[in-house]
Amino acid sequence: MTQRTFSIIKPDATKRNLTGKINAVIEDAGLRIVAQRRIHMTPAQAGRFYAVHKERPFYGELVETMTSAPVVVQVLEGDNAVARYREVMGATNPEQAAEGTIRKLFALNVGENSVHGSDSLENAAIEIAQFFSEADIVG
Repeated sequence: MTQRTFSIIKPDATKRNLTGKINAVIEDAGLRIVAQRRIHMTPAQAGRFYAVHKERPFYGELVETMTSAPVVVQVLEGDNAVARYREVMGATNPEQAAEGTIRKLFALNVGENSVHGSDSLENAAIEIAQFFSEADIVG
């Protein structure tokens, strides 16, 4: 079943000019990039995006990291896109990520793990709506 999911190429990856290499891994996995925008997240945007973690001890550092440099926000489309992209990203900790996954290939550590991907169809819809309108998405 064709689905959409949301992806962020994080500051640690954009600083190292890895957007094209990460996009190649995404596309090689059979996912299509149907919307993409390079932005510099504001503290308010990052705070809203990560509001679910507001009470966690790493929240402030997360917001700071995500606003430290530009990010690339994306809408990905494909068969079972949410699960597929999570598989392609690899484990949050790059040391535990499978060979060939984005995090195994490019992440620096658990905190600087290069990409974010939605964890459910519901969250994908919510996350996509924070950065894109339907008119932005060219399926």
